[in-house]
Formats: sequence, structure tokens, C-alpha cells
Amino acid sequence: MNMDVREDLSHKEVDDFFPMEEPDISEDYIPSEDEPYMNSRQLTYFRLKLLSWRKELVSLLGVNLHQIREESAKEVDVIDQGTLEANTAFKICSQDRSQKIIRDIDAALERIHSMTYGYCKETGEEIGIKRLEARPTATLSLEAQSWSERGKHYERSIFQ
Repeated sequence: MNMDVREDLSHKEVDDFFPMEEPDISEDYIPSEDEPYMNSRQLTYFRLKLLSWRKELVSLLGVNLHQIREESAKEVDVIDQGTLEANTAFKICSQDRSQKIIRDIDAALERIHSMTYGYCKETGEEIGIKRLEARPTATLSLEAQSWSERGKHYERSIFQ
């Protein structure tokens, strides 16, 4: 079993992501729908939120990779080998998921830099503060996401 991470996304440092002139925002700041949409305070808020999430995931990637390497070096008896392999497979799956999320975060940070963050890539409409709070990497409005999911559901039902 190959224990190497397929793609190392941890090489980018937090400072590599488009240093911007950002307004100071307090730690208790929460974007409001009463203020102009995607103003500099909101963009800074989401940028910091994404960077924090990214840093946490990169740290977890390192810990998991270290654990996988340690476990694969251990001598285990035949009975425990199945459990070890299942745990390793689960951790590798988790690694893949974390790397996908990091790529999504990187794309969201690029959208912040290009000032397209918060707008639906299909319709150009506002995604909305509440949706971005729940899923900061969202690229579709709820309506566009719903249409997309219905289309995928329809396609699956045709081909079954």
C-alpha cells in the first residue's frame, strides 16, 4: 500500500494567499445582511475564516500521515493486520477528503482575491451570508445548487 500523500498541498503558507489591505475586524465580528454585500470587512472575515480552516486541515494532514507511517512500520500479528489495514485505508480516505477541501479553500481564496467570492458561478447572483457561513467554499446559490442536484438525480434515474 502506498503511504505517500498523492499531492502535497501544505507547501503554501498562509502569507502566500494574496496579501490584501484589510480592515481591522474584531474577533466577535459577524457579517450582517444589513451591510453592503461582500464589502471589505466581509471579505476579510471570510478570508480569515478560510485561512484558519486551511491551517487546521494542513496540520491534521501532517498528523495523519505521521500516524500512517508509524503504524505501517509496526510488526503486527496476522489477526491484527486486517484491523490495521482497515484503519490505514480509512486514514488515507480522510487524507484525500482533506486535500479536496484544501483545494476548495484555495479556490475560494482566489475568488476573494479576484472579488468574485460570494457570487454564484452559474447565475452571478449573491450566494448569501448565511450560506457562506455554513459553507465558506460554496460556489452556487441555493437555487442553483438545488437545480444542479435535481439534474444529477434525474440523470442517475435515467441510467439505472
